[in-house]
Amino acid sequence: MVASLAAGLAPSSGSVLDRTAPGRPAERLRILHVFRAPVGGLFRHVVDLARIQAAAGHEVGIVCDASTGGERAERAFEGLRPSLALGVVRLPMHRNPHPADLLALRAVRARVRETGATVLHGHGAKGGVFARLCPLPGESPIRAYTPHGGSYNYRPGTPLHRLYMGVERLLAASTDVFLFESEYVAARHRTYVGGRQRLARIVHNGLAEAEFEPVGTVPSAFDLVYVGELREAKGLPVLLRALSQLRAQGRILSLLMVGSGPDTDSLTALATELGVRDSITFEPPQPIRPVLGRGRVMVVPSLAESLPYVVLEAAAACQPLVATNVGGIPEIFGAFADRLVPSRDAGALAAAIARILDEAPEARNDQARALSESVRARFSLTRMGADVLCGYAAALRDRRSLAAPAAASVA
Repeated sequence: MVASLAAGLAPSSGSVLDRTAPGRPAERLRILHVFRAPVGGLFRHVVDLARIQAAAGHEVGIVCDASTGGERAERAFEGLRPSLALGVVRLPMHRNPHPADLLALRAVRARVRETGATVLHGHGAKGGVFARLCPLPGESPIRAYTPHGGSYNYRPGTPLHRLYMGVERLLAASTDVFLFESEYVAARHRTYVGGRQRLARIVHNGLAEAEFEPVGTVPSAFDLVYVGELREAKGLPVLLRALSQLRAQGRILSLLMVGSGPDTDSLTALATELGVRDSITFEPPQPIRPVLGRGRVMVVPSLAESLPYVVLEAAAACQPLVATNVGGIPEIFGAFADRLVPSRDAGALAAAIARILDEAPEARNDQARALSESVRARFSLTRMGADVLCGYAAALRDRRSLAAPAAASVA
């Protein structure tokens, strides 16, 4: 698959790949991806990019947190290491601002100097801070930033939102190119960060062709399946209240919840309080595709998102979906966005669940196939890789065009 992706990365004229040698770079970049936790969609995005960029002939490395990810992250890194000419450096990184961030900044700077990185790509709020604040004398690498939601998802007007948008405003001056993964986050940036217009691209997350193979549904499947973090921000209390309302109507639905997170105990207590704990099965994180087939319908009750892989992966696999109308999810649903449910509304969520479960299986599956084909046409892994490289190329051209007059004046 990697070879086919590399061959598909023939970009427009002036990018970092040479048309005369398909898949080989006219200018070999040394790319360091910096982020905090090797978990979830952000990690998958970086892993996919690293493989694509290495297959296209660039040298790639990673700097991330040492304390998160567990065995799943270790297995992922083990499989990725052949693609990482610049290696993996893991060091302590805190989720929230911390005095130890200064040590992490020094470590990132040391890694940039050791590798001679030409592109420093920060992912997520913390990775974006480290990539853009990393002090480097003389000619520094291109600073690229992909927010992945994060600080942009705080509710506008709250103290934390104002604080983080203020930080983003300051860091924008050190950003050569923004690579937003959704129109939603790009719009939030324009509205709440603003400032001078800077180089920006929308680079949607992409999927491989194999991910569009339908998963089917196993016999004796759960009515509903949820996959993701066990966190209140994912709307899980709303989902539990929707289940309670449906039970009051005489509909006792089974739910498989796959994931882990900081709110596991409080969610379990709420399920018990609402009288639905007996219909819920909790399982630890695991690959998504085998899980999808164990539920008739996947439910995504999130309160905020950017462009969640879990929705992309489920839609691609022809899994019937009930999801909320938040963040970049409407971008995934496209022409089918009218199916989405208002967030924070247990009654609306309960009604949507009942409606899709009451549909004939053929009609439900036809809708899922139509969404899958729509996603296939718009969310390509090949396109994602090419768009990121083109973003780097545009930033390099801007850097060099600004440097040329200065060099001429000195001469």
